[in-house]
Amino acid sequence: MSASTFQVERTAFDREMTRGAKASTIKPGGFYPTTLTTTVPKELVHRSAVAEVMLTDWERVDDTHFVMSAQWPRGHSFFTPVADGYHDPLIGCETLRQIGILLGHAEFGVPFGHQFLVWDLDIAVRPEHLRMGYEPAALSIDVHCTQINRRGRNLSGLRFEAVFHRDGNVVATGGGSFSCMAPSVYRRVRGEHMPGGNWYQLPLISPAAPQSVGRMSPMDVVLSPTSELNRWQLRVDTRHPVLFEHAVDHVPGMVLVEAARQATAAALGRSSYLPLGIANEFKRYVELDSPCLIEASLLPETTPGGEQSVLVTAHQDGALVFNSTVTAGSHGSQALTNDI
Repeated sequence: MSASTFQVERTAFDREMTRGAKASTIKPGGFYPTTLTTTVPKELVHRSAVAEVMLTDWERVDDTHFVMSAQWPRGHSFFTPVADGYHDPLIGCETLRQIGILLGHAEFGVPFGHQFLVWDLDIAVRPEHLRMGYEPAALSIDVHCTQINRRGRNLSGLRFEAVFHRDGNVVATGGGSFSCMAPSVYRRVRGEHMPGGNWYQLPLISPAAPQSVGRMSPMDVVLSPTSELNRWQLRVDTRHPVLFEHAVDHVPGMVLVEAARQATAAALGRSSYLPLGIANEFKRYVELDSPCLIEASLLPETTPGGEQSVLVTAHQDGALVFNSTVTAGSHGSQALTNDI
């Protein structure tokens, strides 16, 4: 069904009631700004910790167009500055993920408890507007739903495109698509891999050298070396407070996106670089009980500006489960030394 023929049915989620509850805690007589900034409810973006919520508000313009606001912190525990002073573009990927889930719940009536299956997610940034400043980056995001699918009265899938603005300038563009599954369908699809099912999680394996994959802490490394060049086993640490922010029965998509970023750093031999673009496709669930192999291949195209692209693929049990094309700019450090 095209977006133009879709008639929106508002969810029961009452944003004004939520705002009123927050406003009622403010005592009269003080001097306050005309608007107060807070995050959207964490349940609307499937986060357990408020600190991991990037979105701060949203407004409906029409049936397919929304304006959202977000804030990217100067110091995040995982999405740290890259290439000597730029906001990490992967925080943009996480923001896009949250946009899709919020729209599903708050604007298109997807009940809580339903599952979201992301099929693709991409972002391209403009470095001149991505520099870290003395305050968090305040963003206004224009979101257009380009494809809205229904099964009966229920949303079955959505595709959207987003333009991120910062201080009046376009800082990034991106988008993605997802489908929705009722709990009964999800149980049928996941089978024994549901939480509490009869499956065994692989033990945690050793990380690659952090600097070789563009990280400072071993805890944040999602690749484990193999005997082959530019080939790793996905390292899955379910205790990681950001990548595994809540309990799951499969590898989250953002872990795979991070694997693509780290594999690109290793393939290029650069401890620091700025991803100018990341285009991700998710083919199937990545399970926690079977090894997942990550491979990186340099693509031949190199632009006059020194950009380089790397194709990263993930295979599990012989099947392609994920692929990503990462484009690296010339920003950041030079090639790694031989002793790393």
